Amino acid sequence: MKKIETIIRPSVFGSVRQALALEGIDGLSVTEIAGIGKQEGRVGMFRGNTYKMEFSPKLKLEMVVEDSKVEAIVEALLEYAATGEVGDGKIFIFPVEDAIRIRTKERGAVAVG
Repeated sequence: MKKIETIIRPSVFGSVRQALALEGIDGLSVTEIAGIGKQEGRVGMFRGNTYKMEFSPKLKLEMVVEDSKVEAIVEALLEYAATGEVGDGKIFIFPVEDAIRIRTKERGAVAVG
């Protein structure tokens, strides 16, 4: 099993979620985060005053999947999360040693599905 963490723009979440559903991903954790990268923030305006917003709003998606699904999910993320602009995000893939469903005490891939 692998854990896939991806950081995306909030504006692309709808299409990314639909693409993941088509790949059979029905379990997903989503966290609202803020980050800074190469885009180095942007200038905003509030009540006539300009200010620098150093951190951009992002979403972090986390999912644990079977090894056989990883490449299809990565391809879906690359296609549907990309806008072509700096700040589109990142994908991280980690090995998962085990998973346990607390309610039933099931272990392994069956606990994830």
